[in-house]
Amino acid sequence: MRRSMAFITAGLTLLSAGAAFAQNNTPRNLILFVPDGLRGQIVTPQTAPAMAEVRDRGVNFKNSHSIFPTFTMANGSALATGHYLGDTGTFSNTIYTGFSSAPAGDTVVPFLENDAVLGDVDEHFGGDYLNEETILKMARAKGFSTAAIGKVGPTLIFDHTDRADRPGLHSIVIDDSTGGKNGVPLSDEMKEALTKANLPLAAPARGDNGKAGDAKTPGTTVANVAQQAYFADVASKIVLPMFKARGKPFVLVFWSRDPDGSQHNTGDSLNTVTPGINGPTSLAGIKNADDNLAQLRKALDDLGLSATTNIVVAADHGFSTISKDSKTSPSAKATYADTPKDFLPMGFLALDLAKALDLPLFDPNDKNAPIGENAHPKAGNGVLGKDPSKPDLVVATNGGSDLIYLPNRDKKLADRTIKALLDQDYVSGLFVDDKLGRFPGTLPMSQLNLKGKAVTPNPSIVVNFRSYAEGCNEPTNCSVEVADTVLRQGQGMHGSFGRGDTMNFMAAIGPSFKAGYVDPLPVSNADVGMTIAELMGLHASANGGLEGRVISEALPNGITPKAAGGKIVSKPAANGLQTVVKYQRVLSQRYFDAAGFPGRTVGLDAESGKQKTAGK
Repeated sequence: MRRSMAFITAGLTLLSAGAAFAQNNTPRNLILFVPDGLRGQIVTPQTAPAMAEVRDRGVNFKNSHSIFPTFTMANGSALATGHYLGDTGTFSNTIYTGFSSAPAGDTVVPFLENDAVLGDVDEHFGGDYLNEETILKMARAKGFSTAAIGKVGPTLIFDHTDRADRPGLHSIVIDDSTGGKNGVPLSDEMKEALTKANLPLAAPARGDNGKAGDAKTPGTTVANVAQQAYFADVASKIVLPMFKARGKPFVLVFWSRDPDGSQHNTGDSLNTVTPGINGPTSLAGIKNADDNLAQLRKALDDLGLSATTNIVVAADHGFSTISKDSKTSPSAKATYADTPKDFLPMGFLALDLAKALDLPLFDPNDKNAPIGENAHPKAGNGVLGKDPSKPDLVVATNGGSDLIYLPNRDKKLADRTIKALLDQDYVSGLFVDDKLGRFPGTLPMSQLNLKGKAVTPNPSIVVNFRSYAEGCNEPTNCSVEVADTVLRQGQGMHGSFGRGDTMNFMAAIGPSFKAGYVDPLPVSNADVGMTIAELMGLHASANGGLEGRVISEALPNGITPKAAGGKIVSKPAANGLQTVVKYQRVLSQRYFDAAGFPGRTVGLDAESGKQKTAGK
């Protein structure tokens, strides 16, 4: 949406937020708890009692939305800034940067969940690749106490700049890299506090939870308990008491790797889609994250901080079980040493496009080595063209959706690429850079807030993969999606435009929120970032205008706007396929439920393409 409308919405809530502050002169604190990959409908008093309590006693955001592409770093950027991806440039977990990143292994397609990689990307894009201010940096500048604890990558994104030489002045950052060469340095205050509490100065590894297995060996059957127990202890036993002693308002981000890590690596469903991510390992991951939240809430009670602390729980995305099935893919018909017969290999999109476009394929994660017969790229990414140092096409592999870049903005190549993609049964929806023009069967990226003030290269084509429901009566709990990943059929992934991935869990509780309120309006992770900024009195000088709204209806005496539904439908391709976006709207803000080819996406039935709006 336009910046002006975001400011209007914020203005409508200013009185209610200001009234809440006036009722209690004690500074309000805030904890953002992110249970990575927690599905919106999976939380019950049995599966996650602490999160169910926050939802049922506080605000239940039952109509929640992850930002597409539904990946961790993309949504981390929205939570951290209140902006959509067209402004933050974090289009997925793996993006094309246009330069070779040494910390990422000398590749032009770095995986962003790495502190050193984030620093490198920052350096190449003016010192701040997000190009928008984050809530922790703004809070820190205002004199608040700030900390981010948890999963490496998204934890740091909340305050990722000017950190290396300012450990005493920067936000406290504790993640997987803490204590290692790539970790954010600890201040002397934190070192002393960790030692006094008999906690190590280095974060523990994931152990067995990090074992993904392979096509013959099941992955993990345990949650990420030990590592997250350390993070929860640091937050509850050191950081919160430290913040209380300072006597200033604070903002704490706690990013729980579970249930995401346990769902990704689950060993409960090797090469079969049921039980998939509904097996005991995934449920243990959900309970592990819930235990962390319960520990933080108890610490607030023990410290006498509950009455002055708001808690927002917002998952970055939902989750699906992986399928590796395709009847049309040439790569699925080939033989690979590490891939079961007739299954899609890792990097299938790059392999299939290389064949369809008759372009040489090179591996950007292996010093641009050529990909031979019966082989696939090591990480799935691919550079296509005669000269890998000057590629015609780049595929950034991510999971339930992939990014395609055309560095030369070749419209003829774009047309050929789109036609090749429309022939594949694993594709469900295509979104194309507006600058390349309109193509039948596709919609422009601007419709999804993917065109803004980003300083990183804009993808040329975003490819959404097919999804369907299998295994239970609630489709968003039993979504299955084709995924371009090293993980196996039956394990977990996200990233698609199905409702199973866009429906994340979201709830809030605290003095600035209504109690026992069920919010029927659509909300998004960008809204969460914008609402946190408003509640803490933080006001950024935005570079871009793709902002979320303040969730006014969840605040006492807040304005409750009206919502409406709608669809965007492309012109049909030659084979009749149409990309359809199903959305809800509050004021001018769109919330995207699901998108793709009707009948190939969870939440988008086969009748959805009949209403034609030609992408308008």
